Amino acid sequence: MKAIREARGISLRQLAKDIGRDVGFLSRVEDDKQGAGDETLRRYAAYLRVPIRAITHKETSRDQERPGSPHREHPH
Repeated sequence: MKAIREARGISLRQLAKDIGRDVGFLSRVEDDKQGAGDETLRRYAAYLRVPIRAITHKETSRDQERPGSPHREHPH
C-alpha cells in the first residue's frame, strides 16, 4: 500500500484527508499494525486508481491467468 502511494507522490496526510480517514489509522494499516475494513480498502484503492488486490496483495487464480501475467502458462 505504502509503496504505491509513495510512488504516486501522495502524502499520507493528503490521502487520509481525501478519503475521510484518520492519518494515524492509515499509518498503522500501511505498517501492518492494524487491519482495515472493506470500505477503507475500497476508498484507498479507488483514490490510487488500482484494484484492491494491488494494495492487499491477494491474487486469485484468475488474476494469475490474465494475459500478460508472468504466471500465465503459454501453450506450446
